[in-house]
Amino acid sequence: MATPASSARARTHDILRHSSFSPAAQRWRAFHLVALGVGLLAVALSSIDRLPDDVQRSLTATIVVVAVVFFVEFVVRLWVAPEALRYAGMSATAARLRWACSVDGLIGLLAVVPALVVIVDTVRVGREVDAILCLLWVLKLGLHAPAMGTLARVISNERATLASVLIVFVIVLVMAATATHLFERDVQPDLFGDIPSALWWAVVTLSTTGYGDMVPHTVGGKMVGSVVMVSGILVLALMTGILATGFAEEERRREYLRVWEQVTRVPMFTELGTVTLSEIVSKLRVRHYPARIVVVRRDEPGDAMFFISGGEVEVRLPHQPVRLGQGGFFGEMALLDRLPRSATIVTTQPTTLLVLYASDFYEIASHIPSLVEAVEKEAQRRRLQNETAMKGDLR
Repeated sequence: MATPASSARARTHDILRHSSFSPAAQRWRAFHLVALGVGLLAVALSSIDRLPDDVQRSLTATIVVVAVVFFVEFVVRLWVAPEALRYAGMSATAARLRWACSVDGLIGLLAVVPALVVIVDTVRVGREVDAILCLLWVLKLGLHAPAMGTLARVISNERATLASVLIVFVIVLVMAATATHLFERDVQPDLFGDIPSALWWAVVTLSTTGYGDMVPHTVGGKMVGSVVMVSGILVLALMTGILATGFAEEERRREYLRVWEQVTRVPMFTELGTVTLSEIVSKLRVRHYPARIVVVRRDEPGDAMFFISGGEVEVRLPHQPVRLGQGGFFGEMALLDRLPRSATIVTTQPTTLLVLYASDFYEIASHIPSLVEAVEKEAQRRRLQNETAMKGDLR
C-alpha cells in the first residue's frame, strides 16, 4: 500500500518529468524557462561595470533567487529519482546515485555548484563567477529540447558512418597541413613555419570558415588550398546528409510507435492480427484537436475518415446531434459513397483522432477486407438510423 510520502513523491515526479503533459507539468516548465531566462539576463547585465550600485544589487538579488530555485529543484529531483521507471527494482539510494550520474543529474549539479557560490557571495558577483553561471545555467536549456534525445540516438545509430567521415576529415586535414607547410615555410616562415600553424590554416579552410589571416602565396600552396576547400564542402555535405537521413529514420520510428499506441485504443483495430495492424499503422496519421474545434463541415468533399483514439466529438445531424467517444469513427460514408460530408463534426473536449485518407483507404480495402466490411456495416447501420430519424421528423 502506497504511503502518503510515496504518493506525494510520485505526483511530484510526474510534474518534473520532461515528457509529462499534465497542466501542472506544463506550468512548471514555463516557470523554469522564465527563471532560467531571467537568471541568464541578470548574470549578463551584472558584468557591466557602469551600472549604478542599486541596480547591481538588484541584479545580484535576482541571481541569488534563481540560484536558490535551481538548488531546490536539484534536491527535489534527487528525492523523486526512485520513481523513474528506468530505476525500477533499485533501492532508493542506488536510484538517486544513478540519477546524479546521468546527464540530467550532472547538468543539475553543474547549475547547483555555482549557485552555492552565489548564495554565499551576496555582496557582488564577480565576472569570473558570471562567466561560469552563463556557461553552466545555459546547459539547462537542453533539458527543454525534446529533440536532444533524438539527436543522441541518431549519433549513436550512425556512429560508425560518422566516425568514417571524421577519419577522412582528419586525413585530409593532416595531409593538407603538411603539404602547405612544405610549400610555404620558406616564403611565410611566421605563418607556416611549423605544422601546428599550418594545421590551424587547414582547419579554417577545410571547415569553409576562411578567416583570411593565413593565405598561401606559392603555386603549390594555392593548389593545396583549392583541394582543401572543395574537400571541406564535400565532407560537410556528406556529414549533413548522414545526420539528416538518421533524423528522418528516427522520426519515422517515433511516429510509428506513437500511432501504434493510439491505434491500440480503438477496439476495431485491436481485433485484427498483429501483421494486419502493422500495415494499417503505416497508413494512419495522428491529429490532436482542442475542444470546440470543427473537424469536418457539412457539404465538404470527403477525402478522409477519422477514428477516435481519445476524447469525444459531436456529429451535428439535422434531426438530432450524436456524440461519439473513444473507439468510434466517422467520415466513412463520404468515402464509401464518394459524396460530400453529410454532417458537421465538432470536438466537445480535447480529442486525438487517427486520420485515414481516401487513397490509403482504397489501398487497404484490397488487402484487409475485414476492416472494410466492419466500416461498411457501421455505415449501413448509420444510414438506417438517419432514415428512421428523418421519417420520425416528417411525422
